[in-house]
Amino acid sequence: MIRILFFLAVVFGLGLGFAWLADRPGDMVVTFDGYQYQVSLMVAAVAVVAAVAAIMIAWWLIKSVWNSPYAIARHFRVRRRDRGYQALSTGMIAAGAGDGALARKKSKEAAKLIRSDQEPLIYLLEAQASLLEGDHDGARQKFEAMLDDPEMRLLGLRGLYLEAQRLGDRTAARHYAGRAASAAPQLAWAAESTLEELTARGDWDGALTLVNAQKSTHQIERDAANRRRAVLLTAKAEGLMDQDPVAAKAAALEANRLQPEFVPAAVIAAKVLFQQNDVRKGSKVLETAWRAEPHPAIADLYTHARPGDAVLDRLGRARKLQDMKKNNAEASLAVARAALDAQDYRAARAEAEAAIRIDRREGAYLLLADIEEAETGDEGKVRQWLAKAVRAPRDPVWVADGVVSERWAPISPVTGKLDAFEWRAPTERLGQLIDNQASAPEIAVAIAAPPADASEGGSEAAKVDVVDLPAKAAEKAKSRVSKGLAGQASTAGPIIVDAPRDTPEQVTADAAENHLRLPDDPGVEPEEEAAATPGRFKLF
Repeated sequence: MIRILFFLAVVFGLGLGFAWLADRPGDMVVTFDGYQYQVSLMVAAVAVVAAVAAIMIAWWLIKSVWNSPYAIARHFRVRRRDRGYQALSTGMIAAGAGDGALARKKSKEAAKLIRSDQEPLIYLLEAQASLLEGDHDGARQKFEAMLDDPEMRLLGLRGLYLEAQRLGDRTAARHYAGRAASAAPQLAWAAESTLEELTARGDWDGALTLVNAQKSTHQIERDAANRRRAVLLTAKAEGLMDQDPVAAKAAALEANRLQPEFVPAAVIAAKVLFQQNDVRKGSKVLETAWRAEPHPAIADLYTHARPGDAVLDRLGRARKLQDMKKNNAEASLAVARAALDAQDYRAARAEAEAAIRIDRREGAYLLLADIEEAETGDEGKVRQWLAKAVRAPRDPVWVADGVVSERWAPISPVTGKLDAFEWRAPTERLGQLIDNQASAPEIAVAIAAPPADASEGGSEAAKVDVVDLPAKAAEKAKSRVSKGLAGQASTAGPIIVDAPRDTPEQVTADAAENHLRLPDDPGVEPEEEAAATPGRFKLF
């Protein structure tokens, strides 16, 4: 558009000039070599303009002829380059679609038409074609060749990192990720892998530095960065608690400041404060975390804040936690445990049954079995509570990548991922209750009574239904049976482990057929006991 306007302006200027000359008549006389030439002013102007135009045209023709070889060569070079880029584009699309044959064909075509030093993407296309063909050694060679090119170095490191991960060589993968992270901290994949490496070897300070770099480059959000810092600082405080209590206290308090509701940070901060006899501040930290998320570790540490306290003092602290969180199963269980230690069996039983009504779980039934054994020693009722425990939903535990742990850890033991542990009930329990029982861990407890008459060859035995026992309940059931029947070992039958499951109907039929008697009265159901007790308040 500008050129058109410029051309019109020139034409308009020439028109004005010729019009101005036409209005002013005159002659122009030129004397040359004894001759005198006389023409009008208009003719002279036209002759000058025509001469200038002829000179310009002649110069353009001479220049075009002179540069024609270069122009022709450039034309073919541009055409060749366009064909090469077209082949490269088609090859990249084919590689992305998984067409290895077409990707290799276009890779060779692009390499012929374009030099690799002019277009580094040819290396990438060749490496992708090699991967699609299964030639991983060739692909690694291409990625290694990219390391010599500054523009392709990060791409080569990424390719080598993925190949190392495919081979399961985590050391090599972290090495390549570390090189990429040092060259470009903004790369998320390199930073994450380097963070896993630092946390795996316990370099918490280096991991904190990397998280700060991620936060400054806006790779992760502020809340996510604070969460990671809290996890790393908690792990650092755990490692320094015995060696350097001052540094451990600083790390723990900072972690608790960043994430006040994070249970491991609150627990480790309170432990450090309790070690330094700062019970008031440590209790305040635990109370804040308890209000956000009631946790048994908080309750246990809070009730035992002062090692020299009497059991009634610990019961009072447990009730204080219960006042902060009404109608909560963890609060009721904390009071029940403290009451059991104080031998207040009535209160312990009431709180444990309240916890079951709020949230039916395995640990509450096991606690009732402990209370029953301590208060009455009735093995029948103890076995009843154990049978209910093994059928109840599991208690929440620390779970990461399918691994169940009694203690929190900063990284997953399987993948090395940071902050992988979650406080929840294991999901595999559902499969054990629904799927084929033959694949679940089974324990049968059979109790044999003394024979009625040895001369008649008769025998009496008691048999309990086979149940799916989690590890904790199974261990407690076996220990209780062994302890309760130690005096009957000479006349009692064996304890059968891993026996096939029998239904209650089969147990009754077997008892009638073999003249066996059923176990002693195992006690009453909580519902029946509540109905039989007048004035008993029932929440649900």
